[in-house]
Amino acid sequence: QVQLVESGGGLVQAGGSLRLSCAASGRTFSSHAMGWFRQAPGNEREFVAAISRRGVITYYTVSVKGRFTISRDNAKNTVYLQMNSLKPEDTGVYYCAADPSSTLYSTRANEYDYWGQGTQVTVSS
Repeated sequence: QVQLVESGGGLVQAGGSLRLSCAASGRTFSSHAMGWFRQAPGNEREFVAAISRRGVITYYTVSVKGRFTISRDNAKNTVYLQMNSLKPEDTGVYYCAADPSSTLYSTRANEYDYWGQGTQVTVSS
């Protein structure tokens, strides 16, 4: 069982930065690939970024590549999402999730067994 708690969301102007954190409970954090997803009002939840268990492999959706960076600290049971050059279309609730099964990572929400409660990110124009 893994419990996840996100933090770091807020209101920021376009072009600004935010750093999201996701703290995990339990002793099995390092055995899970981790991902970030987001959901805007009226839209389905979409994949943003993922990182492999040891943090060696990362993957991003095209719209955030070059602007967002996912990282993890297994000693602190925490995964991060550094978001730079934010755009209004990045607005949404951001969720972290844990995937116990994938060898490297997954972009599919149904591969993730554990989810945080979400943190709101609002980017004003």
